[in-house]
Amino acid sequence: MKKAFKIIGILLVSLVVIAAAGVLYLRYTFPKVDAAPAITINKTPELLKRGAYLANHVAVCIDCHSTRDFSKFAGPVIPGTEGKGGDVFDHSMGFPGVFYARNITSDTETGIGNWTDGEVYRAFTTGVSRNGDPLFPVMPYKSYASMTTNDAYAIVSYIRSLDPIKHKVPKSDPDFPMNLILRTIPSGSPTPTDERTLQDELVRGKYLLTIAACSECHTPQEKGAPIEGKYLAGGFEFKFPNGAVLRSANITPDKQTGIGSWTEEAFVQRFKNYESPEATADKLGPDDFNTIMPWAMYAGMEEADLKAIYKYLMSVEGNVNKVERFSPPTAVASK
Repeated sequence: MKKAFKIIGILLVSLVVIAAAGVLYLRYTFPKVDAAPAITINKTPELLKRGAYLANHVAVCIDCHSTRDFSKFAGPVIPGTEGKGGDVFDHSMGFPGVFYARNITSDTETGIGNWTDGEVYRAFTTGVSRNGDPLFPVMPYKSYASMTTNDAYAIVSYIRSLDPIKHKVPKSDPDFPMNLILRTIPSGSPTPTDERTLQDELVRGKYLLTIAACSECHTPQEKGAPIEGKYLAGGFEFKFPNGAVLRSANITPDKQTGIGSWTEEAFVQRFKNYESPEATADKLGPDDFNTIMPWAMYAGMEEADLKAIYKYLMSVEGNVNKVERFSPPTAVASK
Protein backbone atom coordinates (compact mmCIF):
# COMPACT_ATOMS: atom_id res chain seq x y z
CA MET A 1 0.00 0.00 0.00
CA LYS A 2 2.81 2.40 0.90
CA LYS A 3 4.45 1.67 -2.44
CA ALA A 4 1.19 2.46 -4.27
CA PHE A 5 0.85 5.79 -2.43
CA LYS A 6 4.45 6.59 -3.23
CA ILE A 7 3.89 5.91 -6.95
CA ILE A 8 0.71 8.04 -6.94
CA GLY A 9 2.59 10.83 -5.18
CA ILE A 10 5.38 10.72 -7.74
CA LEU A 11 2.82 10.82 -10.56
CA LEU A 12 1.04 13.81 -9.03
CA VAL A 13 4.29 15.69 -8.52
CA SER A 14 5.29 14.89 -12.11
CA LEU A 15 1.98 16.20 -13.41
CA VAL A 16 2.38 19.40 -11.41
CA VAL A 17 5.92 19.86 -12.72
CA ILE A 18 4.78 19.24 -16.33
CA ALA A 19 1.87 21.65 -15.94
CA ALA A 20 4.12 24.31 -14.41
CA ALA A 21 6.65 23.84 -17.20
CA GLY A 22 3.87 24.23 -19.77
CA VAL A 23 2.65 27.44 -18.16
CA LEU A 24 6.19 28.84 -18.03
CA TYR A 25 6.75 27.85 -21.65
CA LEU A 26 3.60 29.70 -22.77
CA ARG A 27 4.38 32.65 -20.49
CA TYR A 28 7.92 33.25 -21.71
CA THR A 29 7.86 31.89 -25.28
CA PHE A 30 4.64 33.49 -26.54
CA PRO A 31 3.42 35.65 -28.15
CA LYS A 32 5.75 34.95 -31.07
CA VAL A 33 5.75 38.31 -32.79
CA ASP A 34 8.37 40.58 -34.28
CA ALA A 35 9.79 43.47 -32.29
CA ALA A 36 8.08 46.82 -32.70
CA PRO A 37 9.59 48.53 -35.76
CA ALA A 38 11.82 51.52 -35.15
CA ILE A 39 9.77 54.03 -37.13
CA THR A 40 9.04 57.72 -36.80
CA ILE A 41 6.08 58.65 -38.95
CA ASN A 42 6.07 62.00 -40.71
CA LYS A 43 2.66 63.27 -39.60
CA THR A 44 1.73 65.37 -42.61
CA PRO A 45 -1.70 67.08 -42.86
CA GLU A 46 -2.62 64.62 -45.63
CA LEU A 47 -1.72 61.61 -43.49
CA LEU A 48 -3.61 62.98 -40.47
CA LYS A 49 -6.70 63.58 -42.63
CA ARG A 50 -6.55 60.03 -43.97
CA GLY A 51 -6.06 58.66 -40.45
CA ALA A 52 -9.04 60.62 -39.10
CA TYR A 53 -11.19 59.23 -41.92
CA LEU A 54 -10.13 55.63 -41.32
CA ALA A 55 -10.26 55.73 -37.52
CA ASN A 56 -13.68 57.38 -37.43
CA HIS A 57 -15.47 56.01 -40.49
CA VAL A 58 -13.87 52.77 -41.73
CA ALA A 59 -11.81 50.89 -39.12
CA VAL A 60 -13.78 52.87 -36.50
CA CYS A 61 -11.11 52.63 -33.78
CA ILE A 62 -12.85 55.52 -32.03
CA ASP A 63 -15.98 53.37 -31.66
CA CYS A 64 -14.66 51.05 -28.93
CA HIS A 65 -12.10 53.44 -27.50
CA SER A 66 -14.64 56.12 -26.55
CA THR A 67 -17.85 56.34 -24.50
CA ARG A 68 -21.04 55.61 -26.43
CA ASP A 69 -24.54 56.64 -25.42
CA PHE A 70 -26.74 53.57 -25.83
CA SER A 71 -29.80 55.43 -24.62
CA LYS A 72 -29.83 56.63 -28.24
CA PHE A 73 -30.00 54.64 -31.47
CA ALA A 74 -26.70 52.97 -32.46
CA GLY A 75 -24.88 54.37 -29.43
CA PRO A 76 -23.33 57.56 -30.84
CA VAL A 77 -19.98 58.58 -29.35
CA ILE A 78 -20.29 61.16 -26.59
CA PRO A 79 -18.33 64.26 -27.69
CA GLY A 80 -15.18 64.81 -25.67
CA THR A 81 -14.60 61.11 -24.91
CA GLU A 82 -12.81 60.23 -28.15
CA GLY A 83 -10.02 57.78 -27.35
CA LYS A 84 -10.45 57.71 -23.55
CA GLY A 85 -11.16 53.96 -23.54
CA GLY A 86 -13.07 51.97 -20.98
CA ASP A 87 -15.52 50.04 -23.16
CA VAL A 88 -16.08 46.67 -21.43
CA PHE A 89 -16.42 43.22 -22.99
CA ASP A 90 -17.30 40.67 -20.31
CA HIS A 91 -19.13 37.46 -19.44
CA SER A 92 -22.54 39.04 -19.98
CA MET A 93 -21.57 39.40 -23.64
CA GLY A 94 -20.14 35.88 -23.86
CA PHE A 95 -16.47 36.78 -23.46
CA PRO A 96 -14.08 34.47 -21.54
CA GLY A 97 -13.08 37.11 -19.03
CA VAL A 98 -13.33 40.88 -18.65
CA PHE A 99 -11.64 42.94 -21.34
CA TYR A 100 -11.31 46.72 -21.57
CA ALA A 101 -10.62 49.01 -24.50
CA ARG A 102 -7.65 51.01 -23.30
CA ASN A 103 -7.11 54.75 -23.29
CA ILE A 104 -5.41 55.55 -26.61
CA THR A 105 -5.08 59.30 -26.12
CA SER A 106 -1.70 60.99 -25.75
CA ASP A 107 -1.95 61.21 -21.95
CA THR A 108 1.40 59.96 -20.63
CA GLU A 109 0.04 58.51 -17.36
CA THR A 110 -3.15 56.71 -18.38
CA GLY A 111 -2.93 56.70 -22.18
CA ILE A 112 -0.25 55.82 -24.71
CA GLY A 113 1.63 59.10 -24.77
CA ASN A 114 4.89 57.31 -23.96
CA TRP A 115 4.52 54.68 -26.70
CA THR A 116 6.62 54.91 -29.84
CA ASP A 117 5.05 55.04 -33.29
CA GLY A 118 6.30 51.50 -33.87
CA GLU A 119 4.68 50.22 -30.68
CA VAL A 120 1.31 51.72 -31.62
CA TYR A 121 1.61 50.27 -35.13
CA ARG A 122 2.51 46.82 -33.81
CA ALA A 123 -0.34 46.84 -31.26
CA PHE A 124 -3.21 47.17 -33.74
CA THR A 125 -1.65 45.18 -36.58
CA THR A 126 -0.14 42.31 -34.58
CA GLY A 127 -2.04 42.19 -31.29
CA VAL A 128 0.52 42.83 -28.57
CA SER A 129 0.88 45.73 -26.17
CA ARG A 130 3.96 47.84 -25.61
CA ASN A 131 5.39 45.34 -23.12
CA GLY A 132 4.59 42.33 -25.32
CA ASP A 133 1.40 41.17 -23.58
CA PRO A 134 -1.25 39.72 -25.94
CA LEU A 135 -4.38 41.74 -26.72
CA PHE A 136 -7.75 40.02 -26.94
CA PRO A 137 -8.88 39.89 -30.59
CA VAL A 138 -12.11 41.78 -29.91
CA MET A 139 -9.84 44.38 -31.50
CA PRO A 140 -9.65 42.74 -34.95
CA TYR A 141 -5.90 43.06 -35.38
CA LYS A 142 -5.79 40.13 -37.78
CA SER A 143 -7.97 42.22 -40.12
CA TYR A 144 -5.97 45.38 -39.47
CA ALA A 145 -2.80 43.44 -40.30
CA SER A 146 -3.71 43.68 -43.99
CA MET A 147 -3.85 47.49 -44.04
CA THR A 148 -1.61 49.17 -46.56
CA THR A 149 1.44 50.61 -44.87
CA ASN A 150 0.25 54.13 -45.64
CA ASP A 151 -3.19 53.52 -44.09
CA ALA A 152 -1.69 51.95 -40.97
CA TYR A 153 0.73 54.87 -40.60
CA ALA A 154 -2.17 57.28 -41.12
CA ILE A 155 -4.06 55.73 -38.20
CA VAL A 156 -0.96 55.94 -36.01
CA SER A 157 -0.62 59.61 -36.92
CA TYR A 158 -4.24 60.35 -36.08
CA ILE A 159 -4.20 58.43 -32.79
CA ARG A 160 -1.06 60.31 -31.75
CA SER A 161 -2.91 63.58 -32.40
CA LEU A 162 -5.80 62.85 -30.00
CA ASP A 163 -6.07 65.29 -27.12
CA PRO A 164 -4.87 63.76 -23.84
CA ILE A 165 -7.62 62.54 -21.53
CA LYS A 166 -6.64 61.40 -18.04
CA HIS A 167 -8.69 58.26 -17.58
CA LYS A 168 -7.27 55.12 -16.00
CA VAL A 169 -8.71 51.94 -17.51
CA PRO A 170 -8.58 48.67 -15.50
CA LYS A 171 -6.34 45.90 -16.74
CA SER A 172 -8.10 43.18 -18.73
CA ASP A 173 -8.61 39.92 -16.84
CA PRO A 174 -9.00 36.81 -19.05
CA ASP A 175 -10.32 33.61 -17.49
CA PHE A 176 -8.24 30.45 -17.20
CA PRO A 177 -7.26 28.87 -19.57
CA MET A 178 -7.92 31.80 -21.95
CA ASN A 179 -5.13 33.72 -20.22
CA LEU A 180 -2.74 31.07 -21.60
CA ILE A 181 -4.47 30.45 -24.94
CA LEU A 182 -4.46 34.20 -25.57
CA ARG A 183 -0.68 34.21 -25.67
CA THR A 184 -0.66 31.86 -28.67
CA ILE A 185 -3.00 33.94 -30.88
CA PRO A 186 -0.76 36.84 -32.00
CA SER A 187 1.91 35.73 -34.44
CA GLY A 188 4.38 37.00 -36.97
CA SER A 189 4.10 40.47 -38.40
CA PRO A 190 1.65 42.55 -40.48
CA THR A 191 1.02 41.56 -44.10
CA PRO A 192 0.30 44.92 -45.76
CA THR A 193 -1.84 45.07 -48.89
CA ASP A 194 -0.10 46.45 -51.96
CA GLU A 195 -1.72 49.86 -52.43
CA ARG A 196 -1.47 49.55 -56.21
CA THR A 197 -3.98 46.68 -56.22
CA LEU A 198 -6.68 48.95 -54.79
CA GLN A 199 -7.19 50.62 -58.14
CA ASP A 200 -9.52 47.70 -58.88
CA GLU A 201 -12.92 48.52 -57.31
CA LEU A 202 -13.69 44.91 -56.38
CA VAL A 203 -10.32 44.49 -54.67
CA ARG A 204 -10.77 47.80 -52.87
CA GLY A 205 -14.23 46.74 -51.72
CA LYS A 206 -12.88 43.56 -50.17
CA TYR A 207 -10.02 45.52 -48.60
CA LEU A 208 -12.36 48.09 -47.04
CA LEU A 209 -14.73 45.39 -45.78
CA THR A 210 -11.73 43.61 -44.23
CA ILE A 211 -10.26 46.61 -42.39
CA ALA A 212 -13.77 47.63 -41.32
CA ALA A 213 -13.94 44.13 -39.78
CA CYS A 214 -17.47 43.58 -41.15
CA SER A 215 -17.04 39.82 -41.14
CA GLU A 216 -16.15 39.85 -37.42
CA CYS A 217 -19.78 40.73 -36.60
CA HIS A 218 -21.66 39.49 -39.66
CA THR A 219 -20.25 35.93 -39.65
CA PRO A 220 -21.72 33.67 -36.95
CA GLN A 221 -19.26 31.94 -34.65
CA GLU A 222 -19.08 28.76 -32.63
CA LYS A 223 -16.59 28.41 -29.78
CA GLY A 224 -14.89 31.62 -30.86
CA ALA A 225 -14.33 30.58 -34.48
CA PRO A 226 -16.29 31.52 -37.64
CA ILE A 227 -18.72 28.80 -38.71
CA GLU A 228 -17.55 27.28 -41.99
CA GLY A 229 -19.80 28.10 -44.93
CA LYS A 230 -21.51 31.00 -43.11
CA TYR A 231 -19.30 33.89 -44.25
CA LEU A 232 -21.27 37.14 -43.79
CA ALA A 233 -24.53 35.19 -43.24
CA GLY A 234 -25.36 37.06 -40.03
CA GLY A 235 -26.82 35.76 -36.79
CA PHE A 236 -23.95 36.67 -34.45
CA GLU A 237 -25.55 37.56 -31.10
CA PHE A 238 -24.87 40.64 -28.98
CA LYS A 239 -26.44 41.04 -25.56
CA PHE A 240 -27.35 44.44 -24.14
CA PRO A 241 -27.10 45.11 -20.38
CA ASN A 242 -30.91 45.37 -20.19
CA GLY A 243 -31.28 41.81 -21.51
CA ALA A 244 -32.13 42.64 -25.12
CA VAL A 245 -30.43 40.53 -27.80
CA LEU A 246 -29.27 41.88 -31.17
CA ARG A 247 -28.31 39.60 -34.05
CA SER A 248 -26.22 40.76 -36.98
CA ALA A 249 -27.84 40.90 -40.41
CA ASN A 250 -27.22 38.54 -43.31
CA ILE A 251 -25.27 40.73 -45.77
CA THR A 252 -24.72 38.09 -48.46
CA PRO A 253 -26.50 38.55 -51.82
CA ASP A 254 -29.21 36.00 -51.05
CA LYS A 255 -32.40 37.66 -52.30
CA GLN A 256 -34.72 36.25 -49.63
CA THR A 257 -32.74 36.52 -46.39
CA GLY A 258 -29.79 38.73 -47.36
CA ILE A 259 -29.30 41.97 -49.32
CA GLY A 260 -29.44 40.49 -52.81
CA SER A 261 -32.46 42.60 -53.74
CA TRP A 262 -30.78 45.87 -52.68
CA THR A 263 -29.63 48.30 -55.33
CA GLU A 264 -26.30 50.08 -55.02
CA GLU A 265 -28.19 53.30 -54.33
CA ALA A 266 -30.23 51.71 -51.55
CA PHE A 267 -27.08 50.27 -49.95
CA VAL A 268 -25.29 53.63 -49.93
CA GLN A 269 -28.38 55.44 -48.67
CA ARG A 270 -28.77 52.94 -45.81
CA PHE A 271 -25.54 54.38 -44.42
CA LYS A 272 -26.07 57.99 -45.40
CA ASN A 273 -29.42 58.04 -43.55
CA TYR A 274 -27.39 58.43 -40.35
CA GLU A 275 -25.01 61.15 -41.50
CA SER A 276 -26.94 63.86 -39.69
CA PRO A 277 -26.54 63.98 -35.87
CA GLU A 278 -30.33 64.25 -35.60
CA ALA A 279 -30.66 60.70 -36.95
CA THR A 280 -29.36 59.25 -33.67
CA ALA A 281 -30.43 62.01 -31.27
CA ASP A 282 -33.75 60.65 -29.97
CA LYS A 283 -33.89 58.77 -26.67
CA LEU A 284 -35.06 55.15 -26.95
CA GLY A 285 -37.61 53.29 -24.87
CA PRO A 286 -36.57 50.09 -23.02
CA ASP A 287 -38.10 47.80 -25.68
CA ASP A 288 -37.11 49.84 -28.73
CA PHE A 289 -34.82 48.33 -31.35
CA ASN A 290 -31.18 49.25 -30.84
CA THR A 291 -27.90 48.18 -32.37
CA ILE A 292 -24.19 48.26 -31.59
CA MET A 293 -23.48 48.99 -35.28
CA PRO A 294 -21.98 52.52 -35.17
CA TRP A 295 -24.13 53.86 -37.99
CA ALA A 296 -23.26 57.48 -37.26
CA MET A 297 -19.57 56.68 -37.78
CA TYR A 298 -19.93 54.51 -40.88
CA ALA A 299 -22.23 57.17 -42.35
CA GLY A 300 -19.16 59.33 -42.88
CA MET A 301 -17.65 56.83 -45.31
CA GLU A 302 -17.14 58.18 -48.81
CA GLU A 303 -19.76 57.09 -51.32
CA ALA A 304 -17.09 55.65 -53.63
CA ASP A 305 -15.90 53.41 -50.78
CA LEU A 306 -19.44 52.31 -49.92
CA LYS A 307 -20.03 51.47 -53.59
CA ALA A 308 -16.84 49.41 -53.67
CA ILE A 309 -17.99 47.46 -50.59
CA TYR A 310 -21.39 46.89 -52.20
CA LYS A 311 -19.72 45.56 -55.35
CA TYR A 312 -17.66 43.11 -53.30
CA LEU A 313 -20.68 41.95 -51.26
CA MET A 314 -22.59 41.25 -54.46
CA SER A 315 -19.69 39.06 -55.62
CA VAL A 316 -19.67 36.67 -52.66
CA GLU A 317 -21.79 33.53 -52.48
CA GLY A 318 -25.34 34.05 -51.29
CA ASN A 319 -26.23 32.27 -48.08
CA VAL A 320 -29.78 31.40 -47.00
CA ASN A 321 -29.96 32.38 -43.35
CA LYS A 322 -33.04 34.12 -41.97
CA VAL A 323 -32.12 36.17 -38.92
CA GLU A 324 -34.40 37.42 -36.15
CA ARG A 325 -32.67 40.76 -35.76
CA PHE A 326 -33.76 41.83 -32.29
CA SER A 327 -35.34 40.40 -29.15
CA PRO A 328 -36.40 43.12 -26.66
CA PRO A 329 -35.68 42.51 -22.98
CA THR A 330 -39.32 41.70 -22.21
CA ALA A 331 -39.34 38.99 -24.90
CA VAL A 332 -36.07 37.51 -23.61
CA ALA A 333 -37.30 37.53 -20.01
CA SER A 334 -40.50 35.70 -20.94
CA LYS A 335 -38.66 32.75 -22.46
